[in-house]
Amino acid sequence: MLHGIRILDLSRVLAGPLATMTLGDLGADVIKVERPGSGDETRAWGPPFDERGEAAYYLSVNRNKLGIALDLDLPADRATLHELIAGADVVLDNYRRGTLERKGLEPEQFLASYPKLIWCTLTGFGPQSDRPGYDYIVQAESGWMAVTGDVEGEPTKAGIALADVIAGKDTAIAILGALVARDRPEHPRSVAERRLFVSLRQSAAAALVNVAQNVLVSRKEASRWGNGHPNLVPYQLFLAQDRHLVVAVGNDGQWRACCRTLALDSLAEDTALATNSGRLAQRERIVATLSARLAERTAAEWIERLDVAGVPCGVVNSVQESLREVEASPLTGVAPSVPGTVRLPPPRLDEHGDMVRSIGWGAFGALRSAG
Repeated sequence: MLHGIRILDLSRVLAGPLATMTLGDLGADVIKVERPGSGDETRAWGPPFDERGEAAYYLSVNRNKLGIALDLDLPADRATLHELIAGADVVLDNYRRGTLERKGLEPEQFLASYPKLIWCTLTGFGPQSDRPGYDYIVQAESGWMAVTGDVEGEPTKAGIALADVIAGKDTAIAILGALVARDRPEHPRSVAERRLFVSLRQSAAAALVNVAQNVLVSRKEASRWGNGHPNLVPYQLFLAQDRHLVVAVGNDGQWRACCRTLALDSLAEDTALATNSGRLAQRERIVATLSARLAERTAAEWIERLDVAGVPCGVVNSVQESLREVEASPLTGVAPSVPGTVRLPPPRLDEHGDMVRSIGWGAFGALRSAG
């Protein structure tokens, strides 16, 4: 899909490497540049480590890349980087503001010199901020933690680095859009149009979607709903006889089907509950009644019945249970979520350094010919 597109990855940790891995999954040629000696910080973020000593965290977002280590304080390594930038379609970095400029690597100068180059910088809090972008801080400041967790409990972060993940996907989308626009000959893109910025903070704010809109429309502060939903009832976690499951009623037809399946005639016949607004007004009654009924049988029995009736539902799987249902590898991670392929394992530190120094972007062609 992106065959022949060259992505130079100057990023590290999670959001940036996830973006470039996604583009690599789509077929782009990606070269990952790391600092000598230590490389990407996530190489040390373990245990767990695999049998080669590579951290699982690093492995999760770095497949489909070649790896080179460059010391940007050395003229020879800066010259290598210049050559790679000159041959790239896209450069992605997540350096702190001013870092590249102090080393004589100003993105705007490269953009002016190479009219087809796109340069994207991923930041924590926008291009004018010097604050480091850490997922936990962004989850706190974006309002996510205020609406996550038990109703009477403390604010809670998501169990995964979701702000990083969303920002990484936003970055991939921004780059894809810029590539499409760049290749329209009727409207050449200026330096400013090819200079992209994505921030974790803005991605997290945009990801509030309906929660944000509830606040904007109602002019009231959002609340925590635990495992419930602010706009739908019943749409939450329940405990069956043996394990937890989720029932998610999204419309009035599903509500009627749910009542029939659970044999809850008292709820089905109550016209006040016929619409979602009415159910919201009687949240506690509905939840208590469903909780008592669902506790009478195993989750598997209820899932089978609710599925037949067309009521959205599911068990709460562990991560291991979830991974049994998808393609996943200890070396290359979970299979691409986009229509892509896994072609290369995550590179060892400077694994392809000699080849890239010797033939630059031609290393991909050499590997394809050899393989």
